[in-house]
Amino acid sequence: MPDALTATDDVHHVDDSALRAFFGYRMKRSFNVIQADLALALKPFELRMLTFTALTLVVSNPGLRQSQLAEAMDVERPNLVTIVEELVRRDLISKERVPTDRRAYSLQATRQGRMLCAEATTAVTAHEEALLGGLDEEMRAGAIEAMNRIEQGRQRG
Repeated sequence: MPDALTATDDVHHVDDSALRAFFGYRMKRSFNVIQADLALALKPFELRMLTFTALTLVVSNPGLRQSQLAEAMDVERPNLVTIVEELVRRDLISKERVPTDRRAYSLQATRQGRMLCAEATTAVTAHEEALLGGLDEEMRAGAIEAMNRIEQGRQRG
């Protein structure tokens, strides 16, 4: 009878074919590739995926409230505080109390924030083009349509 593998034995290949039958597993594996490449694209700007997302949303939506940003990013409000504070500390955004609601903050991109966002967006666009270069327009459109339908299904449920 062959010896059972022990924790110290070398395993050269892990068979994940049972998991590859699941759409979610394949999406997660694809996302891991995208996220790792995106991290490299954003590194020169000292941004992470979450800080880039927040900065882009603030640039695109002047006066956005922190609560709206948390909702748009689908993150808990307390977790957003760290992201916002990092962007404020770097002088990429400013936050001001909303006169009609002293508990709320309005977010504005600074000139430096808008400039950095534009530069980072160019890098992210190049990252996506390089990563998705093997997909024709029909494949890209199909993938986007599938993701949109999944997201809409979550919102209905």
